[in-house]
Amino acid sequence: MKLKNDLLLRAARRERTERTPVWLMRQAGRTDPAYRNLRERADLPLEALFRDPALAAEISLLPQRLGVDAIILFQDILTPLAPMGAEFIFRPGPQLREPLRDLSDVNALNRYDVATELDFVAQAIGQVRSTLAGELPLLGFAGAPLTLAFFLIEGTSPGSDAKKAHAMMRDDPATLHRLLDQLSDMTAAYLLLQIEAGVDAVQLFESIADLLTPEQYREFAHPYHVKVFSKLAQRVPTILFAKEQPDIDLMADSGASVLSIGACVDLADAKARLGDRVAFQGNVDNHMLVTGAPEEIDEAVVRCVRDGQHEGHILNLSHGLLKDTPIENVKRLIETGKNTVIPPSTVEAAMR
Repeated sequence: MKLKNDLLLRAARRERTERTPVWLMRQAGRTDPAYRNLRERADLPLEALFRDPALAAEISLLPQRLGVDAIILFQDILTPLAPMGAEFIFRPGPQLREPLRDLSDVNALNRYDVATELDFVAQAIGQVRSTLAGELPLLGFAGAPLTLAFFLIEGTSPGSDAKKAHAMMRDDPATLHRLLDQLSDMTAAYLLLQIEAGVDAVQLFESIADLLTPEQYREFAHPYHVKVFSKLAQRVPTILFAKEQPDIDLMADSGASVLSIGACVDLADAKARLGDRVAFQGNVDNHMLVTGAPEEIDEAVVRCVRDGQHEGHILNLSHGLLKDTPIENVKRLIETGKNTVIPPSTVEAAMR
């Protein structure tokens, strides 16, 4: 199906676009009053909401009314862990009854057929695509292997220290690598399921990258990004998000076609260095969006769009929307992004 709005896909291919496409991580979530109303109406635990294709599709589509240039599927990075025998429930945050502690726990994890066990994800994708009818691209996603491993070892959100995961990294790296290998195979299969179901691009979330030293990122995160992306064979554009990871050269070596960068990276410098290899996504500070005045939001968005130069750049945040972000600020960012157009002469001058 031909897309009526293909700005994001063109930007992902490093093409120059007439304006910069915009979408936001966690755009279909608790920041949106419409989402909270739907949750109240559905009266279901979060894990059940993810497994209901009709409700997941309805929630995915809520941001369309805000004017975003892409829809991302409403799911959780922990969804594909349940068939492995590691089902998280949300009360309200994620909780795992029996966290992984050693090699025997890793060996006990199930290998499974994603097409059978995660068919509800494919069904939700089909329903979103049917409703969109080619209006906007649909993004799929998965958690990166190390991020999933941190959740499995901690048994909940890793927080700011992830002591148990760091202990395994230090004291039993062989077990961790065995777990990461299995998670990489599952993650690649899960993303391929989404691609077969019809998503237009996929994003890999390394949400614990800011908890790692450079050496840990290089040993335990990067090789598994490479492994996952290599199995996707460039069938659709791929986005790597690594939270506040400054080593964009290593990120670019992952095989991703787009790097989603944090506030710690200078977008203009990144494009000047690597813009002939990868596209970029980001990088308005998500914390600023919580408390920023309209003028601050406008300034941050305009600066980001100018640094991106309408070429190989997708406007987004440094990370996901925080729960206390006012919906008015979300709307302001999207509107300002879509209305900020850099004249060609200005772009050409910036490139000289």
